[in-house]
Amino acid sequence: MNPVDQFAQERRDRLAGYAQDTAFQTLSRDWLQASMQRQYVYNFDWMGRPIIQYPQDMVAMQELVWRVRPDLIIETGIAHGGSLVLSASLLALLDMSDAIEAGTTLDPRASRRKVLGVDIDIRAHNRAAIEAHPMASRIAMIQGSAIAPEVVQQVRDFAQGYQRVLVCLDSMHTHDHVLGELNAYAPLVTPGSYCVVFDTFVEDMPPKFFADRPWDVGNNPKTAVHQWLAGHAEFEIDTEMEQRLQVTVAPHGFLRRKG
Repeated sequence: MNPVDQFAQERRDRLAGYAQDTAFQTLSRDWLQASMQRQYVYNFDWMGRPIIQYPQDMVAMQELVWRVRPDLIIETGIAHGGSLVLSASLLALLDMSDAIEAGTTLDPRASRRKVLGVDIDIRAHNRAAIEAHPMASRIAMIQGSAIAPEVVQQVRDFAQGYQRVLVCLDSMHTHDHVLGELNAYAPLVTPGSYCVVFDTFVEDMPPKFFADRPWDVGNNPKTAVHQWLAGHAEFEIDTEMEQRLQVTVAPHGFLRRKG
């Protein structure tokens, strides 16, 4: 076996071990709970904008974007804009890679690759910061509820003509809202790409863990994912991703479209 294949096999064997290692899984879940209680997730920036994500999930998104090579990323939930900037910067790296491979000059303004963000309330100071960011030419935003019919139609219209679409759902985390987002946006995901549903971990926390939020055990993104997947065999959970991460807000949330 050559060294590259040997390394890949060692990784597969290690991950298979993680899948059976309940002590490690429990330790990872306990750390996630303890860090959430301490608002650890609010500690990070991406290219100068606050990003409310765990570093592990940022790395996961990098891997998915490189693997899928999307020309459109749709995100629900904008907040401070860090996730939009992360996605835009990853698309910029794809453009750079394509230019190097083709031996051409890179013109960022000519790129078709875009990130589309949707949020019910894009606060003025956040919008201003996003629009002033060096990645702004790659970012478009729509204000409104992600499940409002007129917003869904705007997103579908925007997505016309794109060849590879990746979707991230990270806005309101109640069962009904996420189910509505899955029905609206998962069909836009192209075969081989992903719909990533964030904050499915809520189902694995103690009841009333988020006492000031409308979501809870039994009413959260994971419950929506499981209900939705029952009627959508064209998608499957990428369990390998969460086995690699261990600490992630999206267990059962990395949904790959087959094909």
